[in-house]
Amino acid sequence: MIILSVLFLVIGLALLLGGGWLMSLGGTLYYVVAGVAFIAVALSIKKRNKIANLIYALLLIGTLIWSIMESGLSWWPLATRMGLFLVLAIPLILLAYFKRRGGGRLLFPIWFATALVTISPLFMTSPTTVEGQMTRSVTMSDADTGDVDQGEWDAYGGSNLGQRFSPLAQITPDNADELQVAWQYQTGDKKGPKDVGETTYEATPLKLGNALYVCTPHNWIVALDADTGEEQWVYDAKVPAESQRQHQTCRGVSYLPPSNAAKLPPIQKSSVPAQNLTSMQCDAQLFLPTSDARLVAVDPTTGARCANFANNGELDLMHNMPFKQSGYYYSTSPPLVAGGVVIVSGSVNDNYDVNSPSGVIRAYDVKTGELKWNWDSGHPDDTTPIGPDETYATSSPNSWSVASADEDLGLAYFPMGNRTPDQLGMYRTPAEEKYATSVVALSLETGQVAWVQQFVHHDLWDMDTPAQPALLDLDTPTGKQPALVVPTKQGDVYVLNRKTGEPIFPITEEPAPQGTIPGDYASKTQPTSALSFKPDKLTEADMWGATPLDQLMCRIQFKQLRYEGRYTPPSEQGSLIYPGNFGVFNWGSIAVDPKRQQMFGMPLYLAFTSTLVPREGADLTNANKGEQGVNSNEGAEYAVQLKPFLSPLGVPCQQPPWGYVAGADLKTGKTVWKHKNGTIEDMTPLALPIEMGMPGIGGPVITDGGVVFMAASVDNYLRAYDLSTGEELWKGRLPAGGQATPMTYLNSKGEQMVVQVAGGHGSIGTTIGDYVVAYKLKK
Repeated sequence: MIILSVLFLVIGLALLLGGGWLMSLGGTLYYVVAGVAFIAVALSIKKRNKIANLIYALLLIGTLIWSIMESGLSWWPLATRMGLFLVLAIPLILLAYFKRRGGGRLLFPIWFATALVTISPLFMTSPTTVEGQMTRSVTMSDADTGDVDQGEWDAYGGSNLGQRFSPLAQITPDNADELQVAWQYQTGDKKGPKDVGETTYEATPLKLGNALYVCTPHNWIVALDADTGEEQWVYDAKVPAESQRQHQTCRGVSYLPPSNAAKLPPIQKSSVPAQNLTSMQCDAQLFLPTSDARLVAVDPTTGARCANFANNGELDLMHNMPFKQSGYYYSTSPPLVAGGVVIVSGSVNDNYDVNSPSGVIRAYDVKTGELKWNWDSGHPDDTTPIGPDETYATSSPNSWSVASADEDLGLAYFPMGNRTPDQLGMYRTPAEEKYATSVVALSLETGQVAWVQQFVHHDLWDMDTPAQPALLDLDTPTGKQPALVVPTKQGDVYVLNRKTGEPIFPITEEPAPQGTIPGDYASKTQPTSALSFKPDKLTEADMWGATPLDQLMCRIQFKQLRYEGRYTPPSEQGSLIYPGNFGVFNWGSIAVDPKRQQMFGMPLYLAFTSTLVPREGADLTNANKGEQGVNSNEGAEYAVQLKPFLSPLGVPCQQPPWGYVAGADLKTGKTVWKHKNGTIEDMTPLALPIEMGMPGIGGPVITDGGVVFMAASVDNYLRAYDLSTGEELWKGRLPAGGQATPMTYLNSKGEQMVVQVAGGHGSIGTTIGDYVVAYKLKK
């Protein structure tokens, strides 16, 4: 009894003191009342067990009523508010029965009833779920699915249209549960001791002829037999680990087909490292961007460097840069090959230095590497190739994700980021303000701007447009329109006419919070799309934790932070940024079915905090260890600290679900279904497959069979979904985290294969590996 009394007393004091702190910040009275009740129970346990149980019974009833008033009958909010208190009632009930006191008969029925109400949401539809069904019928039989041979996958998004759609239909909702592993391969490229924290394996392979081509985080190209997964050759770009500062990533390679529509010759197996082969004149070419700012061209058949391109197959992308800090500029995404040029954009490190390399986008002759045009958002009107003694604009907004192209219109579409520093807007020119956080359409021939559509005005939140635009023709009330669909970090999905940039779905301006540090400003309004997955504004009631105690700490943190909804400006006080810079959508983008005019996406909801730190006198010893943590912003008055909004136990402070899958009808702009996605199986030592709706990063692929494939979540599974309903049809266990977008193709026997890279992701803590796994239907 003494131990039990002390336990209740300690919990009561914690609730009382923490609750008082919360009340002083304007929070709920509940925790103070609960703390007093716990202390009263502790003092009553030894001599007056009946009174203790009466008090505790009233606490259970009051807590249940308060919980339902805050969050309704929703499982995770209710379970974590009630769970600990229901467990602590058990020794009180047992003690009363053993001592033959009447308190047990009083407490037990109340405990039982509150427990039943607490678990009842398990048998109900989640209030965050949207149920519905999209048509399975083809509504546009002549839809453009890209200039790709059926069964191939010759660009990152399947084709330069970026649809992530395959015309293959062998795998259907009826047989998807018959998928099994066909082969598995390990690259041998693993995280090294000098790597940055965010070592990520985000690659989507290409399928060309009889071969698969996949890059690795340390910029190898691996060529595999498409039937067996057997290694054919490996090209190692020899990237020094110390050249990386924020990301060690490769999302894919790009492909130039042979001239005169010739077929790609069969791949040649070699045990000699491809980088040691004598360079050759190439007809077809593979392009590899490296993390030390090079573009490498190799022959797809042998892996030998292409002597005809640039300097013996290598192009130095640091040419004409205003600043050339090692590791501050690199390309993590495959370049765009279209219109006779290879167009390279790159990532500029966030928040390290005001004076950083340019975000210029450059087009080089696809055969020779000669610079044909350059478009720099810092000097957007002059695209003439830069002179040898000139430099590009300092730190201008960059495009770090994947671009798309419509060669019939002669346009390339680039998702644009922001100028560094992300949270400090006083360094930007009017031109940079115009093109930051947007999609810009550039002429393939000249690089001149055709149109631009901005998604955040004066971005202070690192809301870079992160995803490859998907291009399809869309039936609208005014007729068929050439459409561009692009998701954003803030949760909006914009649908634009890709010829003109005009909205197909309405864009409106909404009032935005004001108030920034001296010398800066916040835009009075921000755009939002009619098709949107933006989250509701957080409240104190949305705070969460595994127990009432860490939930209380999250509520205190919430009240201490500045928060006025989406687009709350960063501050010295510390601001809650929701959605956080991880984004509702990120580089995994969405997938579209051009035949059925449908979209599949994976919206996520995680809050971050953003704190501006005056640099004068600040300890920046451990700054610049990645995007999260403290970044120094050299040359600015403020450093910035970015981190997820987590409880003391390291779980998100906002209640789950945090991750969903969703289907939308692109003809109407309506979300038809939305289901939570992912389990905690690989996030806890107990390996419990509990579905909570987990975050993730990666993208989906839609097939003409009506099946969507996606891994992405923080559990190690590749899943198959029914596009029409969102139902999970099958899941295959992966040997590591699947934070990459899968692809699908036909092998030489005409069998549909699905391939997923499984290498994990350093910033979200999934299992690191070096696997490529292929699946096919059982015979």
